[in-house]
Amino acid sequence: MRLENQVAVITGGAGGIGREAGLLFTSEGARCVLTDVDEEKGAAVVEEIKAAGGDAVFMRADVSKAEDCEAMIRCAEETYGKLTCLFNNAGVMLGDDGDAESTTEDIWDLTMAINVKGVFFGCKYGIPALKRAGGGTIINTASFVAHLGAATPQLAYTSSKGAVLAMTRELAVIHARENIRVNALCPGPLHTKMLMDFLDTEEKKQRRLVHVPMGRFGEAAEMAKAALFLASDDSTYVTGTEFLVDGGITSAYVTPE
Repeated sequence: MRLENQVAVITGGAGGIGREAGLLFTSEGARCVLTDVDEEKGAAVVEEIKAAGGDAVFMRADVSKAEDCEAMIRCAEETYGKLTCLFNNAGVMLGDDGDAESTTEDIWDLTMAINVKGVFFGCKYGIPALKRAGGGTIINTASFVAHLGAATPQLAYTSSKGAVLAMTRELAVIHARENIRVNALCPGPLHTKMLMDFLDTEEKKQRRLVHVPMGRFGEAAEMAKAALFLASDDSTYVTGTEFLVDGGITSAYVTPE
């Protein structure tokens, strides 16, 4: 049991990476609070976890709201007595997100509110809880596009994930001597509903896929396994990293010196 005695909050837990992380973390001994705005799907994931013998609860939380993030941390401490792992995973990639000319201010603001402010709020309320527990881990979901930019324009999303990387670096440095590790998980293109809804034509899918050396989209379960590594004692000397799990796409763009 790689997460025995750990208590995790996983945002965006109703689907995709969050769902897979909830299933995997609980199978490895963690007790989990899953949050999402989709109450029906979130509750279904918790039932799936319980049916497999795991321990989890669901609460509705909009990570763009400070009071919801404060409440989810409080839920972990009141339900399970502590918080040792915070997986800031919730995010959006909106269909009207395009280039600088076409992206509206509303799309920009909503993307930043969830993808950036949501991570900030998670850390704002989660870090004190981690300190009360004697330390722990934070995993922030970023993206390979923060390194490369995207062939299919998604300026707000790409910018938001760049902000998550910068935030992760600073938090890691600030809290390194408080027994708190902070890392960014940077998935490559994934076969998840969020990306498939955005890449809504075969042309768009192939434009993204052609750049992936492994020749396929990644799976949410593969990202959950990477998050498990960052949450577990297998990574006790790992902090401030940008963990690229991307099928080789970023390496394909590295120019030899």
